[in-house]
Amino acid sequence: MATVSEWVSGLRPRTLANSIVPVAVGTALAFSLDGFVWWKALLALVVSMALQVGVNFANDYSDGVKGTDTEERTGPTRLTASGLAAPRQVLAAALGSFAFAGLVGLVLVATTSWWLLLIGAAAIAAAWYYTGGRTPYGYRGLGEVSVFVFFGVVAVVGTVFVQMESLPWQAWVASVPVGLLSCSVLVINNLRDIPTDSETGKITLAVRLGEAGTRRLFAGMIIASFLVALLLTSVSWWVPLVLLSLPLAIPPLRRVLGGQVGRDLVLGLGETGKLQMAFGLLFSIALALG
Repeated sequence: MATVSEWVSGLRPRTLANSIVPVAVGTALAFSLDGFVWWKALLALVVSMALQVGVNFANDYSDGVKGTDTEERTGPTRLTASGLAAPRQVLAAALGSFAFAGLVGLVLVATTSWWLLLIGAAAIAAAWYYTGGRTPYGYRGLGEVSVFVFFGVVAVVGTVFVQMESLPWQAWVASVPVGLLSCSVLVINNLRDIPTDSETGKITLAVRLGEAGTRRLFAGMIIASFLVALLLTSVSWWVPLVLLSLPLAIPPLRRVLGGQVGRDLVLGLGETGKLQMAFGLLFSIALALG
């Protein structure tokens, strides 16, 4: 039976920035546009984090039962593949997280717009079929597209919408750097796993591009996130504050462009998460100051 610490490791806490940053940025933008509603912002955060935990457990379960995760892989604890928890327990954790996200999301649906129900259903379906089902799209190199859409565009724009019930253009632009940084976390994770993914038939975008192409993609996403964010300087002169997080981009970029592999990239994954959180905090402050 897995311990509490092993369950915590299995939910992959380093990825939670993917769910926190977009809600923070969307809320800051709503605040600057005089549309801030604190309790809706809080519920949006709960939904986002529950979906992230759900997708992490769903991936653990699906990869474990398919045999594409092995004990030899580096990185966070794999509860299913390692045998620390029965597959049905990990599946229950995933479904429970999705159900909790759905229940909280229904409050936002009932108080905002019923069409949000379709967005929520699509988000849960995307989370499950990333590695679940007979033809998981994550095995076809489409994982980054889904992360950009749901942990970038949908999360930021959706957070603004539930508070303001409108879709300002600023939200769409702000969602791009957030989505790119979320994708960079997945890219460095999949870069680390190229050898084992190739052996098990998990054809991620990193496997398709190869090591050299994936390393360039990671660097491009980091650079593009800063450049696109700076486009919103016309909205808030405080936006260049995001450049204060630039030093945090140097360690993971050195690891990736320097050819590091395996456990060294696990450290790079954590460093990318720190960059994402710092960037998100500074971006949120800048937008809120408007």
